[in-house]
Formats: sequence, C-alpha cells, structure tokens
Amino acid sequence: MNEFEMALKKMEAKYEELIARKNTLQDDSNGIYNRYVNPIITNEHVPLNWRYDLDPETNPFLLERIGVNATLNSGAIKWDGKYLLVVRIEGNDRKSYFAVAESPNGIDNFRFWDEPITLPQTNVPDTNVYDMRLTAHEDGWIYGVFCSERKDPNALPGDLSSAVASAGIVRTKDFINWERLNDLRSKSQQRNVVLHPEFVDGKYALYTRPQDGFIDAGNGGGIGWVLVDDITNAEVKEEKIINHRHYHTIKEVKNGEGPHPIKTEKGWLHLAHGVRNCAAGLRYVLFLYLTDLEDPTKLIAEPAGHFMAPQDDERVGDVSNVLFTNGLIADKDGKVFIYYASSDTRMHVATSTVDKLLDYVLNTPSEKYNSAGSVQTIKSLIAKNKAKMCII
Repeated sequence: MNEFEMALKKMEAKYEELIARKNTLQDDSNGIYNRYVNPIITNEHVPLNWRYDLDPETNPFLLERIGVNATLNSGAIKWDGKYLLVVRIEGNDRKSYFAVAESPNGIDNFRFWDEPITLPQTNVPDTNVYDMRLTAHEDGWIYGVFCSERKDPNALPGDLSSAVASAGIVRTKDFINWERLNDLRSKSQQRNVVLHPEFVDGKYALYTRPQDGFIDAGNGGGIGWVLVDDITNAEVKEEKIINHRHYHTIKEVKNGEGPHPIKTEKGWLHLAHGVRNCAAGLRYVLFLYLTDLEDPTKLIAEPAGHFMAPQDDERVGDVSNVLFTNGLIADKDGKVFIYYASSDTRMHVATSTVDKLLDYVLNTPSEKYNSAGSVQTIKSLIAKNKAKMCII
C-alpha cells in the first residue's frame, strides 16, 4: 500500500467513525425538550468524494478540492420509515445547494445520498438557493419551498451586495426527480415561505414573510397568510398577517415561520424564529404559537419569550448567536424531532412530545410587553406556589 492509499484509508476510517457515532442526551433539560450532545450534521459529514479528487494521478497529495463551509437550515420529513433532511450545504465559494441526508432514528447516523439534488432552473437562474421547507401535501406531492436569491437588477453600479429574495417552489415524489414550478409572485420580497399541508377552502395556503428589502423587514408586519388557487402559478393577491412583530420582544426586527405546523387536537402548533438587534448583531431565537384548527389564521396561544436560544458552543459559528429552524418531524407516537441550525454552521436535533409542547404553549404566561407586567407574572406564580405549599 502506497502513501496515497494509506492516507485515503485513514481518511475513510475517520469519516465512517463520525457517521457511526452515537448521539446521547445532554444531562440538563428544562422539561420541555431535550438537546443532544453532538451536532447531527457538520461540514465533515459531507461525503469525501464530493470534496476530494480521489485519483492519485490528478491529486497525488490528496488535497481537498471543493471545500464545505457549513451544513445548516434543513427541511425535514419522515419518508418510507426513515428520517430525511434536505440539508443546505454552503460551499467555501458561498454558494449553497441541497442534498438529502438519511437517518434510521432521527438523532444520529445521518448519511448523505449519493449526489446532491439537481434543482431545475427558471428562465432567470438562481444565484443562490437555501432553507427549503418540506410539506407532504394532501394533493399527493411533496413540496419544497425555498429562498431563491438573485442580484438586484436595480442596484447602482458598483453595488455588489444588493439582492432580491423570492420563494422558489419545487415538488417531488422520490426526492430524486424534482419539478420546478413558477416562483411565488409577490410585490414584497419573500424569504421564509411555507406551504400548509392541507387545502383551505379548496385552495393552497402559504405562510409568508413580506419584506421591503432583502435584509430589513421595513413595513413587513410579520408572518403572513396567503391563499392561492394554483400552486404551479402562485401569486400573493391578499396577505393577512397572523403573527405580528412587537417592540422590545424577541421578534421586534423580524419573525418567520419555520417548518409547516403540526396538526394536533388542540390546534395547529407552529415553530417559528424571532429576530432582535443587540450589540453583537442580529440574534435569532425560536418560539412557538398555536392557531385554530378550523381557522389557521386565528391565534389561540403564544408564550412570552423564546422557546429555544443558542447556548454554549451553539453561540459560535459563521454567523454567531443564531438558532434557525425549518425542519420538524412529529411521529405517530407523539414524539417530536426539532431540527435546528446553530450560528449558520451545523445541524442539531432536540426532542420533545406533542403533549409537552401543547402544555408549554397553552400554560406558559403570554407576553405583557413591559417590565411591570413581567414582574406581576412572576409574583403571581410565587403566590400560587406559596399557597400550594401551605396546603401541603
């Protein structure tokens, strides 16, 4: 065995050890959900033959040819008994693409399929694509709605940063062959669009996030709701804001739907992200809210504050102080897998149950919008606990 073969064998053994590594629960938990010790997908999980030229004649030093910067913001779905993530992989060249990673249990042993997804193009090719939400719709298709980014055609000469975001839409039945539909037509820029899993009044329903610009929400009020007749030619005609931004909260700058909501006996359970500004820049956290089963635009409950925020090593990465989610799987036994990215760098999973999440949403105090109200909420809990202790 020559030096090249020995180096390659060592590299392959290290890779297989990473893929086979068991994930374990973290010791601490707030009772609402459990985090796991290890990230589930990192840049090192991307297959070696996607990154390295394995031909000793053209790569005698076994150098990495196509680097991977991050694996993040993954759509999720249970399919054929397996847990699938459509992972956003960002190369060292800043271009993102999608690839399917599969796990037998949803918490470890994620292995990528043979090749990345070949995404069909529209007449105006995407410059960058990312953050696909997956929806198994009752029409029989599995849809992927993602952000399609292109350079702003109205940018001033020399401005190489201004961009336009729109919602790209694809559908599949096997995760290999994808049909590209027309992008969502909207007067606003749209970066976080999600397809509701059921027809509403015979129409397709979309959760939107209207923005005046690529980064700033501007007059965009929060998470929107749109009904469309034809998903192959979707257009925002009437848009109703169902989850608003508010001053001095976790979502004063932006808020956006994560994955499509879970249907429960108490209502539609939503997982979303909220953004505020701070001295360290934009801080992204996750929150939950519940809407009515018959009228998904009607808010039933929303706890104050964040549901999950970056902690420990999750705080550091390519874009620090960020948690983002667009993937959720609810098993038939009630177990819930929450797939989230930390600091735009790596993928994690947390687990809970539908019952626990509903308890959290329905019984956690709501936002009071000022310090005095928050203090009164705490004092009410203290008084209740004191009364309980007296009875005991």
